[in-house]
Amino acid sequence: MRSADLLADAFDRVSEAVHMAVDGLGEDELAERLDAGANSIAWLVWHLTRIQDDHVADAAGTEQLWTADGWYERFGLRFPPAATGYGHRGKDVAAVQADAELLTGYYDAVHENTLAYVRGLRDTDFDRIVDEAWTPAVTLGVRLVSVIADDLQHAGQAAFVRGALRRR
Repeated sequence: MRSADLLADAFDRVSEAVHMAVDGLGEDELAERLDAGANSIAWLVWHLTRIQDDHVADAAGTEQLWTADGWYERFGLRFPPAATGYGHRGKDVAAVQADAELLTGYYDAVHENTLAYVRGLRDTDFDRIVDEAWTPAVTLGVRLVSVIADDLQHAGQAAFVRGALRRR
C-alpha cells in the first residue's frame, strides 16, 4: 500500500464522521451551541472544511474551492474570503448559519478535490517543504497528517454536540 492510499483512507474516515454528525439535522440544530462559548456543528464543519480547502490548495498550488467554485457567495458570511475560522470568537461562531445540504455540499467538494490531489502523490512528494514558518519546516506529509488530525478532532466535537442536542 502506498502512503497516498493511507492518507486517502484517512480522509474518507473524516468524510464518514462529518456526514454522521450533520445528516438529519435541521439548520437550527446545526447552529445551536451548548453555551455561549461553544462551537456549533455548522461552525465546526465549516471550519474543518475551510482549513482542509486552504491547506490542500496551498500545497497543490491551486485556488481554494471556497472562492473558485462560488462557495463563499453561497454561504453569504460576513467574513473576508480568506477566513478559515482560526481565531473566531463567539459572535463569529454564531454567524455561521447553514443547512446540511450546503455544509455537506462544500465539504464533499473539498473532500473529492483532496482525494484527487492525494491519490496523485508519490511517496517522494511527502518530503517537500510546504511551510517554512515553523521550526522545523513543515513537509507535505506532515501538513496532510495535521489536516486529518484537526479534521477528526472537529468532526468528533460535532458528533459530541449532536449527541448532547439529541439527548436534551
